[in-house]
Amino acid sequence: MDLLALVAAKLEEDAERGDPIEKARAFWREHGRPEQHTPEGDWNVWLILAGRGFGKTRTGAEDLADYMVSNPGVRCAIVAPKFGDGRDICVEGESGLLAVLERYGLKPGEGLTWNRSLGELILDNGSRAKLYSAERPGSLRGPQHHRAWVDELAQVVLKAPETWDQLMFGLRLGQHPRVVATTTPLPVSKVRELIDRASNPADVRLTRGSTYDNAANLAGVVLDELRRRYEGTRLGRQELYAELLTDVPGALWQRAWIDADRVQRAPELVRTVVAVDPAVTSGEHADETGIVVAGQGVDGAYYVLADRSVRTTPLDWAGRVVGAYHDFDANEVVIETNQGGEALATLLRQVEAMLPIREVHAKKGKRVRAEPVSALYEQHRVHHVGTFDVLEDQLCTWTPEEVESPDRMDALVYALLRLSQGSAAEAFFTELARAKGGTL
Repeated sequence: MDLLALVAAKLEEDAERGDPIEKARAFWREHGRPEQHTPEGDWNVWLILAGRGFGKTRTGAEDLADYMVSNPGVRCAIVAPKFGDGRDICVEGESGLLAVLERYGLKPGEGLTWNRSLGELILDNGSRAKLYSAERPGSLRGPQHHRAWVDELAQVVLKAPETWDQLMFGLRLGQHPRVVATTTPLPVSKVRELIDRASNPADVRLTRGSTYDNAANLAGVVLDELRRRYEGTRLGRQELYAELLTDVPGALWQRAWIDADRVQRAPELVRTVVAVDPAVTSGEHADETGIVVAGQGVDGAYYVLADRSVRTTPLDWAGRVVGAYHDFDANEVVIETNQGGEALATLLRQVEAMLPIREVHAKKGKRVRAEPVSALYEQHRVHHVGTFDVLEDQLCTWTPEEVESPDRMDALVYALLRLSQGSAAEAFFTELARAKGGTL
């Protein structure tokens, strides 16, 4: 055996007999696939865009565990769509942070403390990881971090787009704060932006992978069933092979429609409305209030002029609605009153006493309301004046099978339904509603 081989064998032996940290690192170097290892060199975001079963959770947990163990006293964030997701999958799951740290010789009561109700994990070396979620994006205001792991990034920004921004504002500790983002691909603006930024590897490193990359750790019978059911299908391309497809199966809107008819300026408008899908509570758990401005041009087409949706107090969003009414010289405000009733109109008139308000009480399902508006887009009769990333993400990813619908989308639907009253679109909607046994 030559000298280099002897040295390598000795290092491996020392790792196995030595401290748990070096042993854990040696294990991951051997068993982790190359694409799962943290990239070397300079980068700000590591985006892992991969299919189900690729090992995204394990990759994020391994990176964060090694960082926390190697850097005493650092503060880290784990961000998930829901708090329960972060707790049950990212920390306590079979491939989660606790399982990885145990390989380092650390477990609750022996080298670390885990408070599952607070979502806080603290190592004896002073490093800590805190759970955050898109359910409470405001909780990221204030805290500062050295490193972050965002799990299912696409779902996080769909649920609350400001979550990513608030995280970035607080990612400012240490010499080079970084974020690892793991996600199954959805065509949302933030994912597409990061893919574009990957052209500069000093900014974003992009790792792509499929379910089959991890075949050695998945049951053969499971892989065979996945192939049988999804191979060659659109869903399989997205969920197994992690292709970033431009539309979502079943979605009533397609991004190609919006892009094809986008304009930079609206013509003279004959009518303009501000539509509101209100949140009747405030605080971190409150929904957004959808506020969308749209108008009908002299050419008969419809123009989406602004998205001023916000998560705030009722009195504040009422002021923003009145502000939009004046900014766009609107004819009226359209507001959905299923929750809050007449009190919502009263709230708006506290801000502007003579505000013209059209109250809408939705009696039928969201699909019935949304379909005629979707048809207007498909007929190329709706133009977005500029780009509204969050609104467009909501339109192009929502499917009628979902129980809840996004607030911005709802506001847009109310605006365009109101503007199209008396048109062929209204006739279509009326007949559709009658067939389903009701009215708007």
